[in-house]
Amino acid sequence: MTEQSEGVIRVLLAEDHTIVREGLKALLAARPGIEVIAEVGNGRDAVTQAQALRPDVVVMDLNMPEKNGLEATQAIRDTKGLDTQVLILSMHSSEEYVRPALRAGASGYLLKGSGLSDLVSAIEAIAGGNAFFSPEVARIVLQDSRRPPKSATKQELSQRETQVLKLVAEGKSSPEIAKILNLSVKTIEGHRSRIMAKLETRNVVGLVRYAIKTGLVTAD
Repeated sequence: MTEQSEGVIRVLLAEDHTIVREGLKALLAARPGIEVIAEVGNGRDAVTQAQALRPDVVVMDLNMPEKNGLEATQAIRDTKGLDTQVLILSMHSSEEYVRPALRAGASGYLLKGSGLSDLVSAIEAIAGGNAFFSPEVARIVLQDSRRPPKSATKQELSQRETQVLKLVAEGKSSPEIAKILNLSVKTIEGHRSRIMAKLETRNVVGLVRYAIKTGLVTAD
């Protein structure tokens, strides 16, 4: 788990354009419940700072020097014991950018033309264990979700795991699921980890896709 003050989402900004980075920092500084703990201008520093500071969310640009946003996202998500989530902030909405970002482990993808309220909503969503996409990107995610499942089948999950998966796909956080099922948050996190391992997915995006494919939830 990340080290955060109760109720405060700790954010690392990774953006190589200084004026954009400083603008994001100023905007987020005015929002209660969000703290920008560091800012970096390249992908290599994004990885090292994420590993050192353990933020809840990294807001990641795709086009950066030394290590691009995809490589940095993959490295962060592959770091053992690090639960930092990555929100891609990009001007690109085409499939050639979106799909690799999701495969790298990003939990959200927001277009740079979005408003501050969308950025805040995206940060809050993925910090809570959910996914967030700009509408143009959500279309691509839904297209992927309609493709036939590769190998895993719903029967591979236990009844309890299926319950947890359905609630995750509906946007419930681990504390909310724990309350609904009358279990501890630690138990729910254990179920989530096992579900991800069984379905061979890296984040909640993959869980939502699988739940739609198998009919646990609808795409509406």
